[in-house]
Amino acid sequence: MKEVYLDYNATTPIHPAVAEAITASLNLFGNASSHHSFGQQVREEIEKSRQELAEFIGASPDELIFTSGGSESNNLVIKGVTCEGVICKPTQAKMGRHVITTQIEHPSIMNTAKCLETTGYRFTFVPVDSCGMVDPAEVERAITRNTILISIMLGNNEVGTLQPIVEIGKIARERDIFFHTDAVQALSKIPIDVDQLGVDFLSLSAHKLYGPKGVGALYVRKGAHVCPLVHGGHQEQGRRGGTENTLGIIGLGKAIEVARQEMETETARIRALRDRLWEGISSSIDEVKLNGHPTERLPGTLNVSFKYVEGESILYRLAGLGIAVSTGSACSSGSLDPSHVLLAMGIPHEMAHGSIRFSLGLNNTDEDIDYVLEHLPRVIQDLRDMSPLYTKQ
Repeated sequence: MKEVYLDYNATTPIHPAVAEAITASLNLFGNASSHHSFGQQVREEIEKSRQELAEFIGASPDELIFTSGGSESNNLVIKGVTCEGVICKPTQAKMGRHVITTQIEHPSIMNTAKCLETTGYRFTFVPVDSCGMVDPAEVERAITRNTILISIMLGNNEVGTLQPIVEIGKIARERDIFFHTDAVQALSKIPIDVDQLGVDFLSLSAHKLYGPKGVGALYVRKGAHVCPLVHGGHQEQGRRGGTENTLGIIGLGKAIEVARQEMETETARIRALRDRLWEGISSSIDEVKLNGHPTERLPGTLNVSFKYVEGESILYRLAGLGIAVSTGSACSSGSLDPSHVLLAMGIPHEMAHGSIRFSLGLNNTDEDIDYVLEHLPRVIQDLRDMSPLYTKQ
């Protein structure tokens, strides 16, 4: 049976060049904080990766904090900016207890917000339109004199819609408010420059761009402050305690190097495959809906609702054929509730329940698309034939 992986937004396979770089570094066991040669060898490799990442996003190396991934980076900025601890408070440039975000953020933002709301912080969740896009004017209207932070993801993990981050960044700068974007899904898929975006903080994760799991980073613009989540030693300029994940950081650096070399050609190739998949689905299956912006969207993301059927049923039928897809965010896959992203876009519950996310990447081919289009129409028809809601046309 052929196997087709179409869940790259959940995670990616490690790129062969990344695996090679990690394997070649297995004997680098020194502690980067040690001043002998074993430690300094490791320090050199860590700083090489930091430099690689900094150049890729237009930052300075000392503006980057290595973390365990996107969720930690998001927690670090939300909790770190709002921190009122005895140690952090005197250094915080702005104090306030109001944060603006959106209704379609990743759970690591949404659940952090719920936690902080119990401690007296107020969050405004700005709505999105039917394409999943935020109106910058809505963000501006939500600002109060107590607003300390705006956090809006760059590319949505479920539907792929790209947000008007540049416009929102201008608003944040004019009002002297910290601005954060979760760029976990966007990095390596579209060009990113932190100055052009106008962000103070930017989150990223290695395993979304063919690097290892358990490592990521947070960009922190000079002059912006975050209180550490992990207090400890002096690592990461005192902003994230704990001995560095050497092999993970080396892998992240190599993944960034590969992305810099391959992004332009891979983006065009993957977008073409995605568009061919949608054309095939829309021409062979009736009563389907494309979720997300038709053009301002991540190149490899295709979210489709199939009327009269459950997404979970489609997922398991396709899995039985060797086709790996998702019903939404991998971080929410244990929930039976409809996608909060699709509901925020105004999609009815029954259509939201029937959604599938196809996310394409490095190893996908035309043959993969042919295989999916060969089997998907029959899967949908079989499930519809069992549905009491479906009437044959």
